[in-house]
Amino acid sequence: MSEKKISESTPEIGHAVDQSMTTEESHRMVLAALKVESRPKKMTYEEFLVWADEDTLAEWVSGEVIMTSPASLRHQEISVFLGTVLRAFVEAHDLGKVIVAPFQMKVGESGREPDLIFVAETHRERLKETYLDGPADLAVEIISPESGDRDRGEKFYEYEAVGIPEYWLIDPQREQAEFYQLDEKGHYQLIRPDEEGVYISKILTGLSLPLAWLWQPPKTLDALKYLQLI
Repeated sequence: MSEKKISESTPEIGHAVDQSMTTEESHRMVLAALKVESRPKKMTYEEFLVWADEDTLAEWVSGEVIMTSPASLRHQEISVFLGTVLRAFVEAHDLGKVIVAPFQMKVGESGREPDLIFVAETHRERLKETYLDGPADLAVEIISPESGDRDRGEKFYEYEAVGIPEYWLIDPQREQAEFYQLDEKGHYQLIRPDEEGVYISKILTGLSLPLAWLWQPPKTLDALKYLQLI
């Protein structure tokens, strides 16, 4: 999703709503504009959690609120498919918990909101009522044209520094996916799919993910059969 910092001045709500937006997108934009007007210039993470609600598309970075724009249809299709398949796999093998955005992840001086996170059973105590207090074991970001620099730059190094074992970057526009795993020195290494175009996860033991699924998702039942879950 694209992002923008909340500035001192806020455009009139009527001018902020693009006529091409859907009703839901317009509703979110209006809510965001109203929140901009009511927010303090700086806030603690605790204040941010109180200020933001489930309709607020925002992240928190060093006391600043970063607003994000609504996701595209393709973004949501990939997110829903991955969330469904990974949740089924994780539950079947008692590995932990899969959570699809919106859900906050507090790491260092940032409150991020990856499109999907996996929290291993051994780290379940990090899960609080409204956020994950610490790094996930897997973070997935679905890239939009506006978010590429942030996802590949700022978030990449941030997730690496806090020790998120796996980081997936999925680019629907280019139909490309990058899978990173931490090495012994704590640095992300790009892990390429095998010759058949299948990615083998390290943190999700036993998971083989065909890349073609990301661009042309199969029927859910077919995916679950492939993963030997049914």
